[in-house]
Amino acid sequence: MRDSVSTTLRLGALALALALAAMATDANAQSRRDREAGEALNQRMLDAEGRYRQALVQIANDDPAGIDASNAALEDMEDVMLACEKQRGCSVPQLLTTYKRLLKSDADAQAGQGPEDADVDGAEGTLPTADVPAAASASALLAEDERFKRMVQLNPAVQASIRRWLTDMRVSLMTSHENYQYMQHLMSPAFKRSGLPEALLFGIMAKESNGRVHARSRAGAAGPLQFMPATGRRFGLGPDGTGFDTRYDPRLSADAAAVYLNERFAQHGNEIEYWLAGYNGGEGRALRVYREAAGRSFWDPDVYNQFPAETKDYVPMVIAAAWLYLHPQEYGLTFPKIDTRPATFTLERPASIYELTICLGNGNTRDGYMRALRNLNPSYEAESLLPVGTTLAGTTRMASLYKRWCVRGERADLAAELVNSDPRAAIVRTGAIEVLSTDGDPPPAALPPSAAAPRPPEAAPAPAPAPARTHRVARGETLGSIAQRYGCDVPVLARANGLRAPAYALRQGQSLKLEGCSR
Repeated sequence: MRDSVSTTLRLGALALALALAAMATDANAQSRRDREAGEALNQRMLDAEGRYRQALVQIANDDPAGIDASNAALEDMEDVMLACEKQRGCSVPQLLTTYKRLLKSDADAQAGQGPEDADVDGAEGTLPTADVPAAASASALLAEDERFKRMVQLNPAVQASIRRWLTDMRVSLMTSHENYQYMQHLMSPAFKRSGLPEALLFGIMAKESNGRVHARSRAGAAGPLQFMPATGRRFGLGPDGTGFDTRYDPRLSADAAAVYLNERFAQHGNEIEYWLAGYNGGEGRALRVYREAAGRSFWDPDVYNQFPAETKDYVPMVIAAAWLYLHPQEYGLTFPKIDTRPATFTLERPASIYELTICLGNGNTRDGYMRALRNLNPSYEAESLLPVGTTLAGTTRMASLYKRWCVRGERADLAAELVNSDPRAAIVRTGAIEVLSTDGDPPPAALPPSAAAPRPPEAAPAPAPAPARTHRVARGETLGSIAQRYGCDVPVLARANGLRAPAYALRQGQSLKLEGCSR
């Protein structure tokens, strides 16, 4: 497949070069309509380039759909090329640049050369990191990059934070990027609708939670963007009546963050540092300092020193993470390439997220799918047994692996056995029984269990005890594990005890009525 793709690209590049030689368009004679048509073709080429790069990720993940996707993207490029030859105002050199980039990527892949070894400078007028994030077009990312550069200062404080992200916090940065890619389709639309840089969203998320939607601070902040309860309520976040706190929802928290930052924009203009100071330390302090500063920047010593140490650390760290999101290759940074196309799948047998994590395996990822499943399904506890028919959010890769490994077979059974194993069942009394003396005499030698006491006379077997009708919740138990132990139907058991889906929150020592249970 690689050989055929490379041949196609080379033939396309040659055709473009020949078209370029044959064309001699006078730019001064172009009408506005011609220029708009040319720009539309250029955008089509960039979109097709993005689809082709995403297809390469699919192919690397052994997804058979990747071959069809790459061929379709190449066909679109060829159509654009033919249309460009006939359209006044279309920039053939720009289209040829796209082909050259893909030829270089294809050659690097065949030679085993990583993105880190590629030409960092790239073509004039383009970003070398145009495929990060994969879902953004090169032109959109370029526009965001230029805007972000105008809004922040790459000063020594930010540079020191970049060093921290690239050294002792490098793993956190990589994890944050991988987690964000799974949630990008949920979180980025709110920022794009509001005209906010997506890189800023990534920077906040990386600093606040590393992309873990269930993160919670000791102060009570919660979710991927760490909203405090009171601030969350201002923007519609909090308990939704079912036992779920919507601060943990990536889409809703991003929507709230976009509204919050637009409020800061109305107060501080393009001064992102003040936005972030308000996000971290409270908008009241940030607004007071901003007004007293009378136009001085956040980095002015008299301004900067009015903020607490936490805020002084937070602001450059967020900006640094956003900067690295936009410029990874400048720092020798290669973010994980994963296929995050969203999809859903429906459970064909009861399972928990823990169980699915085991049976899905790694699927060519670094750490498997537990974090992605939890992030995409925040209302479910990882250990809760989910009934047949539950629809979970995931990716096309997860859906395929679920059908292959989790519906039936040895791995599915092994995953269920591991998750349902009860450590208390391993505690068994063995060995001799020690008889203690009560009258001061030394105790007799220990007797084996069979000789410790005389056997009572044989008696008729006692009737089997009636099935337990209540159960006292032990530490670490969930409604799902209790239901499996007693053969109960989870919804019936939940209704009998007034527990609300989907959290089914239990407390240690709680007494449950075992209604609808077979054992």
